Amino acid sequence: MGIDVTWAAIAKVVLNRPERRNALDTESLQALAGAFQRLGEDPQVRVIVVSGAGGNFCAGADLAEVRQADDMAARRDYFGGVAAVIRSMRAAGKPIIAAVEGYCLAGAMGILAAADLAYAAQDAKFGLPEVQIGLFPMVVLAPLARLTGLRALSDLALTGRRIDAAEALRIGLLNAVVEPGELGEAVEQKATALAGLSPFILAMGKEALSEVSDLSLPSALRYLQGMVSQVATSADGQEGVAAFLEKRKPQWRGR
Repeated sequence: MGIDVTWAAIAKVVLNRPERRNALDTESLQALAGAFQRLGEDPQVRVIVVSGAGGNFCAGADLAEVRQADDMAARRDYFGGVAAVIRSMRAAGKPIIAAVEGYCLAGAMGILAAADLAYAAQDAKFGLPEVQIGLFPMVVLAPLARLTGLRALSDLALTGRRIDAAEALRIGLLNAVVEPGELGEAVEQKATALAGLSPFILAMGKEALSEVSDLSLPSALRYLQGMVSQVATSADGQEGVAAFLEKRKPQWRGR
């Protein structure tokens, strides 16, 4: 079905169509959206890592399938699959880390942007090349616009040019760039650190980070006041403060 999923505290979602540079067909998109939803609902899962097989993250849409879609409704359904993956990543109450090597292009940029954290190998390549083949990266503009400045995003979308990992880091697409052979270890260290924190607090924090970008400042302050009150009142909030004051490791209760 185009992806492999490893169920564990640190779950792994691997795009697995290496012969097509992990291009996203309908089956892969449906499997991705379903996997993120189920992993988000599994209490045993603490962190999700998404990566690609065969030395590439993902080359974007499966253009052969896009070409075969013979009417507006069929094409709308296909690109709706990209939107569904982004929505499922945003809704998953677990931190999602993207680990990028090789190509991360077109629709894959939406997956990258929807992840909570993103790490890349130094030789990774990024871009929105759709305009060069008579398309435009419409759906992925939504998460990308929340990460980059409009000038940087306009440059990528309007020209279709590719950028290296250093520039992707500079414009806000990445958290860190590492040597190619060190990507797995860097992501594992970050995932392990996150897995040791309260899953309830992380879920609340992820929700707040997602919602606040869509609110005006007064609305955001009201919303966040309510959220921090819930966090502070929760069992994990009280346990964390008590453990800090008592100089001991917290015992998370998950609520």
